[in-house]
Order: sequence, then C-alpha cells, then structure tokens
Amino acid sequence: MNENFRKYLVEFIGAFFLIFTIGAVTRLGVSGVIPPVAIGFILMVMVYAGGFISGGHYNPAVSLAAVVRGALPAYQWIHYSISQVLGGIVGAFVVNYLVGEAPDSSTMLFEMPALIIGEFIFTFALCYVVLLTATAKEVEGNSYYGLAIGSTVMVGAFAVGGICMAAFNPAVAIACIVMHTICCLKIALVTVLVNLIAGIAAGITYKAVNCK
Repeated sequence: MNENFRKYLVEFIGAFFLIFTIGAVTRLGVSGVIPPVAIGFILMVMVYAGGFISGGHYNPAVSLAAVVRGALPAYQWIHYSISQVLGGIVGAFVVNYLVGEAPDSSTMLFEMPALIIGEFIFTFALCYVVLLTATAKEVEGNSYYGLAIGSTVMVGAFAVGGICMAAFNPAVAIACIVMHTICCLKIALVTVLVNLIAGIAAGITYKAVNCK
C-alpha cells in the first residue's frame, strides 16, 4: 500500500473514532465527568495506535502546526485535513443513525469573545503539546506522548466546555454541524478559524522555544 495513502487512512480512522465517541457520549445524554474522560482517552489510544504511521494528528489544526514546525510537508496538509474531516463526517453520520433524532441544540449558543478565547487557548495547548512531545528529537521514542495529548483535550473540555464548543479541532466543529449538536453555522465557522490560527501560533511558538 502506498505510504502516503496509509497515512491518510490512519488519519481517517482516528478522526472517525474521535468524532464517533464525541457524538455518542454527548448525544446519548451521558453527564458528569464521563464525556471529557472518554474523549480524552479515545484520542490517547488512537494517537498511540497510529502515531508511528501518520503522526496521529486527527486534527487539521495539529497538522497545520506540524507544517509550521517543519514536521509535515506543506503539500500534505490538505490531504491530511480532507482525511480527518471525512473521517469525522462518517463518524457523525453513524452517530445520527444509531442515536436517531437530534437533540434541541438551539440553546447551545456561546458568547463570541468567550468562545474565541476558550477555543484558542486549548487548541494552542493541544498543538503545542503534540509538537513538544511527539515531534521533538530530544524526546524521540518516549512512551508518554499519547497520554499527554489525550489529557490536554480532557482538561480543555473540563476547563472551557461551558463557554465554547471545546472542539479544539476543525474536524470536530464540522462534524458537530452534521450531528446537529450545534445549530449555529457561524459558531462552527468561527471555531474552525480560531482552531487553525491557534495551530499556526503553536507552530511558531515551538520554533521559538525549541530552535534545534
């Protein structure tokens, strides 16, 4: 199998399981600490599963940060992103099929300044952690990168889940529209834009703090 196709397939699969889990735990009405923990853990295991093949991004913002950092060729970003978004959309449709009628998402409106701040902070944190734990030569071969990455998403969901989508991932924001867990297209589009800007900022910051 073509090496690049293997990478794109792994990104598709990882994004599918991430978005499927997000949709399942939110659409099934699971409350309390379970959704953030489940989401953080599925990201962790998918990063461990596919990280050695594709980098285990499952997130266009992370892939963009990797491009800025120099860990991913720029031409591959669009292929990675398409794979991730398609995986998320398929996961969203499976959730819709299994769960049935969508919940009333008309109340899921956020104050725009809070949404921008929350999404930026933890998308930046996620991308920054990925770059430092999974791409830096100084920590090459470590066994904790998946735990660090999944934990960042889990903490972000706990910390800012009440003021923003807590997507930290454009593929998640797009899939939430498909799953009808968010009804406002403007919120989804702003989330996607902020996530990508945060990814660029994380890549620039990585180059500033680790110039090797």
